[in-house]
Amino acid sequence: MKIALYPGTFDPVTNGHIDIAVRAAGIFDELVVGVYDAPPKTIVFNTEERVALMKKALERLRNVRVEPYAGLTVDFARQTGAKVIVRGLRGVTDFEYEFQIALMNKKLAPDVEMVCLMTNVEYLFLNATRLKEVAALGADISTLVPQHVVAALGEKFEAWQKTRRKSCQNPVSPLAPI
Repeated sequence: MKIALYPGTFDPVTNGHIDIAVRAAGIFDELVVGVYDAPPKTIVFNTEERVALMKKALERLRNVRVEPYAGLTVDFARQTGAKVIVRGLRGVTDFEYEFQIALMNKKLAPDVEMVCLMTNVEYLFLNATRLKEVAALGADISTLVPQHVVAALGEKFEAWQKTRRKSCQNPVSPLAPI
């Protein structure tokens, strides 16, 4: 049985992430989507929320399971029985970043391969950071994420707007580090 791991922060899951997961699920017998528990960046959704959003987004795929993880991705790959790590590539900067990670992972775990899937052209520009920025400013993101993610982001940013209106002295973005 060929098991692959698709790791990421997924804050939040986008249609680009879903596209990669669907395609990877069609290639491998089982796909484990690993939601990284402690990313070194500012996040909007906690780990439990990100896992729930991803599970809902991929619920129609019978050979996919979504799990949180912490620590090294290659250790989680071994723990799940995955021999392949799947990553999506949007452009040259993604390639350089993923190439460096692939080399480090190969040094740490020579038995785990990395497979990169090229993004669908319609998602070339899409990344979760930009998505959160425009969503926080009220842009329509309904073509970029599943409807349940639109609603979840709306709730997060509505709460932020209420807090901001009350204080009005410090209009800090909800994406700013605390």
